[in-house]
Amino acid sequence: MPIAKKPKPISPASNAETGPVPVDWSQAVLTTGGGVQQTLDQLRRTRGKNRLPTKQQVPIRLDPDVLAAFREGGRGWQTRINAALREWLQQSSAAGLPSTRKKPG
Repeated sequence: MPIAKKPKPISPASNAETGPVPVDWSQAVLTTGGGVQQTLDQLRRTRGKNRLPTKQQVPIRLDPDVLAAFREGGRGWQTRINAALREWLQQSSAAGLPSTRKKPG
């Protein structure tokens, strides 16, 4: 039994029957750089240094199941943890719970 050959994909830029497909360059965009990869690197957004930090980075230890539950929701899990902590603070202050902060001295 002969083995069937895999069909080769036909490039959209040319067709064996009709020849090369003309390209409309009127919509082309001129970019600076030395090639596709360099242009993509220039266009890729980077965050850079946070000039006006509104949050503080702190180490925190969470139970694995708590962390897994927040990460399960996908990107933004740290923001969701922050929102949950903020909600807890608002509820505890509204309920008149005493602060657990140690006072200096």
